[in-house]
Order: sequence, then structure tokens, then C-alpha cells
Amino acid sequence: MTRTFICTPDEPVVETKAGKVRGFKADSTYTFYGIKYANAKRWEMPTEVEPWEGTVDALSYGYVCPMVNRENPFGDHMVPHRYWPKDEACQYLNIWTQSIDRTAKKPVLVWIHGGQFMDGSSIEMQAYDGVNISEFGDVVFVSMNHRLNIIGYLDLSSFSDTFWNSGNVGNADLVMCLKWVHDNIEGFGGDPDNVTIMGQSGGGRKVQSLLQIPAADGLFHKAFIMSGISDFRRMFGNPETAKEDARAFGEALYKELGIDYGKDPLALQDVPYDTLAAAWRKLSPAFKKEGRYCGCFPMKNDWYAGDPLYYGFREHAYTIPLMAGTCLAERGTFGDVIMYKHRLSREQQEQCVYEVFGKEDGQRMIEAFSEAYPGRNLIDAITLDNNYRIDTKTFVKTKAAGTAPCYNYLFAYDFPINGGKAPWHCSDIPFWFRNTDKVPVANRPGVSDVLENKMSSCLISFAKTGAPCAEGLPEWPASTPDELKTMILAEECGVTVNHDDKLIEVFWPIRPDLSKYNKNNISLH
Repeated sequence: MTRTFICTPDEPVVETKAGKVRGFKADSTYTFYGIKYANAKRWEMPTEVEPWEGTVDALSYGYVCPMVNRENPFGDHMVPHRYWPKDEACQYLNIWTQSIDRTAKKPVLVWIHGGQFMDGSSIEMQAYDGVNISEFGDVVFVSMNHRLNIIGYLDLSSFSDTFWNSGNVGNADLVMCLKWVHDNIEGFGGDPDNVTIMGQSGGGRKVQSLLQIPAADGLFHKAFIMSGISDFRRMFGNPETAKEDARAFGEALYKELGIDYGKDPLALQDVPYDTLAAAWRKLSPAFKKEGRYCGCFPMKNDWYAGDPLYYGFREHAYTIPLMAGTCLAERGTFGDVIMYKHRLSREQQEQCVYEVFGKEDGQRMIEAFSEAYPGRNLIDAITLDNNYRIDTKTFVKTKAAGTAPCYNYLFAYDFPINGGKAPWHCSDIPFWFRNTDKVPVANRPGVSDVLENKMSSCLISFAKTGAPCAEGLPEWPASTPDELKTMILAEECGVTVNHDDKLIEVFWPIRPDLSKYNKNNISLH
């Protein structure tokens, strides 16, 4: 299909506070890749970029943050990935927009990538691309890279005042990016007073963090968290001993690298990243085994108010409209417990459940699951989310006590791969962004396209009005502290109220470790 393309020395060019940038236009969409939004020295707070003369090309994605562990391509048939050159100077953003008229005032979506606080990038997944949702919703879509892992989240504040916020500088990059958006997005047709931040998995955790950072107040106005809410204590250690653990880990790190922190604590800034990463990989397992902080997660201090599930919400957070939800089978389901689940009789499905949970608990699971999800294949009870759903329920109902509406969803679409598969972690992203064309496994003609239209329409509606709605969906009510009103997003969509309370009560104490089940290894006899 032939497309129109424009990229000349004069068009499209946008004036930012620091200088002019040139992108390109393909059909209706203006695209700008790799705009530098900040600079920073290792473990120091970011600063604005220096102004430049002339016009800078924004035609290539910017550097990605280095990773402490080597990337391992896996599951690209379900979550297609991309990889890119890396550098610590990774504060770059990308923009897709339908207008570069400063008076256009279009809603702005700011996307924060996943990968916990460790990995990932703004282009890691093909489904992160912003062109389709920008064209469909007539919105400005922004994504960015920022500091991660040991250079973004390692508390060394007890060793030098220079490192006073080293445990949070990755989040400080995000705040700086939002400030850049506030100061410059009008030139890209956006409304700085209508910014929605959104993220999935680790990106959702970062959205959650931004709600707790006073420096970000006023820089965003709505929030969308996808599979990103879980009790950080299960993953990152005891918050009560975090500062003490950070000091102990820092001392071990300096010693491992042969640096006298009493004489020159800043010498750690000059250690090559790969050497630093190797030292962290050597030291961190012992700390993790004991449930102690060793970085790679934000640190509560005067700048960051801490995880709201543990420390409570700031008052300002209660004023931000929120969408938050999960996938039915989030964790441990990139593999398959069993294939061709729809070929199994009811009795065979029950036998599979018994093999995982035992007869007595399995029967309780069957009853509770069937009540929560009537008519659904019982194999999905085995792969049920064992992490995000329970904490998302708590988060939404707690925040619903504020003045802003909170909307909950559960993505339950049945994928066609391997004879039927409940939705896994990340699988809903292409539906929200209208990018199922980039993820072949998502497609079921006449089904996936209908659901994609409903979900992307809800996202646009939320960005524009603060309330999600779409043609073909029932009214989506906000939750209350007593009633979690969940929009089930699947082949058939509908709203439920506290539908899985009993199921979670039964499931949580007996949730299985799916890692021991390889694909198709549950006996049917």
C-alpha cells in the first residue's frame, strides 16, 4: 500500500525550549524519534538539556539504558521484541502526533515501559509503537527511555550528599520527562493540561510511584496502570530495614570494586558499567536470599513517599482519575500447562485441576472458579494470576475513597495459540494500542478486532474525559471502597461486582508454582 511521506530540511520541524527538532510525516502522523529530554551524571539528579543552534534530527530512537543481565530472546511469538544500542545517557523520548499546530490542544498519552525497574525500553516491544493509537484517537503519544537497575535505583545516599537521591534517579528521569512534556508538548499539538500517564508491569509500578512524588504534581492528570500493582515486599525486601540494607550493600560494593569510600566515594561513578554490573550480580544473590534491599527498586525518602500499599496514598494521589487492571493468567504462563484445552471433556479438565491442587482443594477451586467465571474452561483455574489481581483489588478499592473515580478491568480474552490460552502478562498491550496487527498470535478475525476497538476506544475516552466508554460496551462504573466493579474484557464483555472475592480467598493460600509444570505434562488418566 502506497503511503505519503514528508521529510525535508524544513518540514516537519518543531521549536522546543532547547531548539528545533526535525521528524517525518507518514500519511497523517508526524513522528519524532529520540529527542533528548535531560542529561545526568551517574546517580545524580537529571538536568535540562543545553540549548542548541540550528535543527537537530529526531529520526532515530535514542539509546536504551544498559542492562545488568544479558537479554534473552524468549517468547517472541507471543510478545514480539526489539533490541537497541545502549548507553547510560539514555534520556530520550519519542512522539507520534496528528498535528504540530500549537493551538490543537490534543490529549497526551505518556507511555512508561515495563521490565520492573531493571530492564526494558520504550521500543522493547513492537506493541509499544504509537502510530495506530495516535491516528485512531487523534491523540499525542509519547514514550521514553530512562535510567534503570543499578544506575537508576541504587541507594548510596549514606556515602555522599552527591548521591542524596540515587535510589530514585530513574524515577527522577520520568519526572523530568513529564516536565519536558509540560513545557514543550504544545508544539506537537498536545495539551499540557491533559496528560495521562500509563504503564504496564514495571511501567505500571512507575506510574504508581509517580502518584507518590510531589515533584510530579501538576505534570499529569490521569493514570492508567496495567498489571503493575503488587506488594513490593514480596519482591524487594523489608521496607523497614531498607536504609540499613542499602548501607551494607553499598559497603560490600565498594569493597568488591577496591574503592575506599571514606576517601573518594564518588570514584564509583567512574567504574565501567559492565564492571559495576558484574559486581552487583556477584553480591546481590545473598542479599536477595535474605529478603534485603540491594537496589533496583525506588527508595522511600523526602522526595518519594513510598509504595501506597504500604505507606498509604498522598492526598494529591486521591485526586487523580485512575484505570487499573490485570490479565486473567498473568504469571508463569508463557509456557503451557496443557495444550488443546478445549478438546478436553469437563471430567478431564477436573482431573487436571485435581493433579495441581489435590482432590479436596481442587474441588473447592472448581466450585469457586466456576462461580466467578461461569462456562470458562477449568484449565484457566490452574494458570490463574497469582500476583497482581489481589493487590490491584486492594489498590483500587483503597484509592476509590478519594475524590477521583477509579476503574477496574480484567482482560480475559482467549488466545488461539496451542488450542486456546488464557491471557498472559503483557498480552493486553496490543489491544489497548490498536497494535494487534503487529502481534499475530492475538488475532481471531471477527473477535479480536472487535475487542481491540472497544479497548482502544476506552483508552481514548479515558484520556479525553476521565471516564472509559466505548460503543458496544455496557456502562463502566467506577469502583467504591466496598464494591470492586470490574469490566471483564473478553469475547463477551460485561461488568461484575466483587465477582472473584471467594475465588481469591480459596486460591491464594494454595496458589501453585507453575514453573514445575512443563507444557502438556499433566496426566489425563
